[in-house]
Amino acid sequence: MKRGEELRLTVERFAAEGKTVARFEGLVVFVHGGVPGDDVRVRVSKVKKSFLEAEVTQILTPSPLRIEPRCRYFGVCGGCRWQHVRYASQLDFKRQHVLDALERIGGFQGVEVLPVVPADSPYFYRNKMEFSFGERWLTREELSAREGAGGVERDRFALGLHIPLRFDRVLDLHECHLQSETSQKIVNTVRSFCLDRTLPAYSTVSHTGFLRNLVIREGRRTGERMVNLVTNDERPALMEELRNALLREVPDLTSFCNNITQRKSLVAVGDTETVYHGPPFITERLGGKQFRVSANSFFQTNTEQAERLYETVRRAAHLQAGDVVFDLYSGTGSIALFVADDVAEVLGIESVESAVRDAERNAALNGVRNCKFLLGDLKDMLTRDTGWLAEQALPSVVILDPPRSGAHEKVIGQVLQLKPERIVYVSCNPATQARDLALLCAHGDYRVQVVQPVDMFPQTSHVESVVSLARPAG
Repeated sequence: MKRGEELRLTVERFAAEGKTVARFEGLVVFVHGGVPGDDVRVRVSKVKKSFLEAEVTQILTPSPLRIEPRCRYFGVCGGCRWQHVRYASQLDFKRQHVLDALERIGGFQGVEVLPVVPADSPYFYRNKMEFSFGERWLTREELSAREGAGGVERDRFALGLHIPLRFDRVLDLHECHLQSETSQKIVNTVRSFCLDRTLPAYSTVSHTGFLRNLVIREGRRTGERMVNLVTNDERPALMEELRNALLREVPDLTSFCNNITQRKSLVAVGDTETVYHGPPFITERLGGKQFRVSANSFFQTNTEQAERLYETVRRAAHLQAGDVVFDLYSGTGSIALFVADDVAEVLGIESVESAVRDAERNAALNGVRNCKFLLGDLKDMLTRDTGWLAEQALPSVVILDPPRSGAHEKVIGQVLQLKPERIVYVSCNPATQARDLALLCAHGDYRVQVVQPVDMFPQTSHVESVVSLARPAG
């Protein structure tokens, strides 16, 4: 078998990262762009000893699960890889992904995984989008109609999303079905402004250029809206011009700021910030609580589903008025504040200082007095020799919400030493969650009670999962 060869296959099932699986002469074939049930022709793109990778070139008989993608950029843009799959089927595949991880990685058998909590809005659900400036990836249609425009060639300049696996090329997006129509208007206004002034995009190769990222945040419950332009240096007069241009198109814009960084990393965060319009934050509401969201602070990107996720956490924890809750990896305090009214005390621990400060401000903003937040690395914070823990009431409930990499093994050990009555583990990565759950349950101290996936990101393969654990009866 060689790269470039064509095969006819029947797609069998979904695999991790949204790929699909077929088989050819005993070899597993990971098919990009397939849907289970498709009869397709594919072109082999990678050959390994135990598997192949291939791209769909022709759909001979479409799967009954396949639908027409809504977005004209589908298949080129890496944002919504499942737009061609019926939404109900997306939910089924996500539930299966969580179950597979628990069985294969965690070693759990017979654990029930509940149906995925669906989103009411499978499109236009994101309250934050990060767009990149860069060298343009030309589609087939654009290649046939190349044009230039002054010092910045229009077929070289792009504002949009990176091509999958290509951080040096950007797909120029004039519409996106993830954020609001107003967001699309902002993107197109900023693009026109930059092209008219021949402003150069930042190059990830030469590390030169002015424009880096455009970040748009929206309060779905409040209607507030922030635009953050991330650049390589500071140009105040130019930012004032852009502010005026944006206000003409979006008069109710809440905030416009400019973050500046010269770091080579592609993270859309500045080292310094100048605000040119409004306050340095917008506000959003979750579960009756109000949150200030600044340009660089973390906040769940799907407001409606975040409320469902946190309500799931609340139910899974079986909270009681006398409970002491430890919220580990507490971020900006959204889970802690969401459950605070139901318990005696919540202690959040987080390693990012700006997140801890945001959590403290959010607690004060909502008049919450039974939450406190500590800054520190969890590997060092939960041992008795840290001092503060000796004087702290031990938790009856521990909530874990680690990053995609999961919890450090030492943190798992320290949680077991705390011996809480109940543990709730929230994760956006079923694989690392299953690994950590196996450690928590290894010696029979805890048993999995409920597994509830929540669909935070429709049209993608990503899934959030809430798992509750309790001590065995007796």
